[in-house]
Amino acid sequence: MKRSFFDIIFLGFLFLFVSVFFILVFYSSNTTRRALIEEKADNLTNEAFLFEPTITGYVRGFYTKENLQESLTYYATTLDSSIWFVDPDGKMVASAQGKDHAAPPENIFLLNWDFNLNESQTFTGDFYGVFEDDVITVAIPVLYKNELQGMVFLHSTVSQLKNMQRNIVQAMYVPFLIMIIVSFLLLGLISQKIMRPIRKINSIAEEYATGNFDSPMNVKSKDEIGQLASTLEFMASELSKLDEYRRAFISNISHDFRSPLTSIKGYIEAILDGTIPPEKQERYLNIVVDETKHLSKLTASLLELNDFDSYGIWLMYKEFDVVDLVRVALNTFEGKCSDKGITLVLNNHTDNSVVKADKTKIQQVVYNLLDNAIKFTPAGKSIYVTLTERNDKIFISIKDEGCGIPADSLSKIWVRFYKADISRGRDKQGTGLGLAITKEIIKAHNENINVVSTEGVGSEFTFSLQKVVPEKTDKTENITNDQSQQAIL
Repeated sequence: MKRSFFDIIFLGFLFLFVSVFFILVFYSSNTTRRALIEEKADNLTNEAFLFEPTITGYVRGFYTKENLQESLTYYATTLDSSIWFVDPDGKMVASAQGKDHAAPPENIFLLNWDFNLNESQTFTGDFYGVFEDDVITVAIPVLYKNELQGMVFLHSTVSQLKNMQRNIVQAMYVPFLIMIIVSFLLLGLISQKIMRPIRKINSIAEEYATGNFDSPMNVKSKDEIGQLASTLEFMASELSKLDEYRRAFISNISHDFRSPLTSIKGYIEAILDGTIPPEKQERYLNIVVDETKHLSKLTASLLELNDFDSYGIWLMYKEFDVVDLVRVALNTFEGKCSDKGITLVLNNHTDNSVVKADKTKIQQVVYNLLDNAIKFTPAGKSIYVTLTERNDKIFISIKDEGCGIPADSLSKIWVRFYKADISRGRDKQGTGLGLAITKEIIKAHNENINVVSTEGVGSEFTFSLQKVVPEKTDKTENITNDQSQQAIL
């Protein structure tokens, strides 16, 4: 049987309370019983002194045995106790029994041959089986001129003590039981307040597990449970987006692989069956080569991203001039831009352009961003590469005058294989992985990359790098005497 969290808490508290209650009852009952017995024994000792003069008078010969018997009977009736007086040989001299008390033995040594008549003693129990119920017995030796004259036994039942003990226990534990009941009622109320939203959260979480991310939590509390519900709702929202991205990923990668494979297959079959004449075969074979390059590029990018996910990006930091790196990249794309009629413009606003980063990876970033800008910039437009420095950072901006990115696509351009619909008809060579790789590289450098774009105006990508601050040195110009004279002349 499956137990809920509340059942475990309830049973745990129940076991704890019941255990503590019974331990407390056992301990307190025994402690109370011992205290009552000690108090009763003290009272019996004090009561024994009431008839001490009579026993002393009997020992000294002032009273007869009948006088002694009458006195003991009076006190036994008054105190509801049994009183025995034995001589030094243990023989019963006189006795008086309380109500329903057993008759005394003829000699105390018949009960216990080792009984010591020379010292005071206290007993609790049936006194060697004489009484049917438990009694408290006080035994006090009677001395005259430092000689033992006998011993007085005073027996009192413990029924009154049991009643007193029961009353004390009730007075102590009835409030405790009431407190337990109230505590469990409060526990029930609190648990309902806690368990109801938890059950709701669990039910909705099961919906999330089946892929239904549209079910709302409807938990409005401001405590930790409310925070958990909000976190799960946020998680469901992100998972729904992830599911959407996954479908788009599969669709895009299928399209990007299917299209070149279909072209390659079609052209090769056409060449083999003679549909394409020999004089045109070179042209179509070049198309096949371009498609295979596209597939190779796509595969390489996928492997690179997979390495990033598995092992992270391994960076080889070194100091280099980022302006020189940008100039090399611009020279690389100069021919491509000339063919498309695009102007490349470099704006360098830095005094110190030395940075510390992985040069190869940053070169890849610049190439990816420039290639992306060239793809979507029409003829007659320009691409601006601007370098600025602010505090300890160098900012590299690549701005195009292309078609721009739709506002609803800006947050998705870093997703692998994502391509805005506006670009799909214009760029057949893109893999949709360049910006994803760029984002991972900049992130590995603990830097940021941002994009600002307006449809019909263009896009601007900006990323930052850590600038190398040169050490300050005092430079003095030493002019020789000949130089000085030449300067004066």
